[in-house]
Amino acid sequence: MVNSADFTKRLKEIFEYYDLSASSFADQIDVGRASISHILSGRNKPSLDFVMKVVSSFKEVELYWLLNGKGQFPSSKDNRNGNSTKEELVDDIKPVEPKTAESLLNPNQASQPKKEIQKVIICYTDGSFESFQN
Repeated sequence: MVNSADFTKRLKEIFEYYDLSASSFADQIDVGRASISHILSGRNKPSLDFVMKVVSSFKEVELYWLLNGKGQFPSSKDNRNGNSTKEELVDDIKPVEPKTAESLLNPNQASQPKKEIQKVIICYTDGSFESFQN
C-alpha cells in the first residue's frame, strides 16, 4: 500500500528537481491541476494512470522509487547533474553505420543495391576542372 504522505514528498522532490510548480507539473503529465492539488493535500490517493504518466513523462523517475521510496532518484543512468560514470556513458554509445553520398542524396532508396562513388568531377568557372577517382 502506498503511503500518501511519503508519495507527496517524493512528488515534491520531482517538482524541485525539474524546477516545476504543481500546475506546470500537471500540464507536463497531462492531468488536471485539481488532481495534483488533491494528491498533495492528501484528499485523494494517486491513481495507477497518474503514476504511469509521471514515470513515462520523466525518465529519471523510477516506478519503484515513486511508489515505495526505494531505489534512486534521479535514476543513476539518466542523471541530469552529469554524475554519470565514464563506463555508463560509453555503454550508451551505439555504433553508427557510415553513410555514403548516395544514401544522403537519396535516403528513401535504402532498399536498392549499394552504390559506391566511382568518380567526382569539380568544374570551375574559369573552365578548368579537377577529377577524383576511387
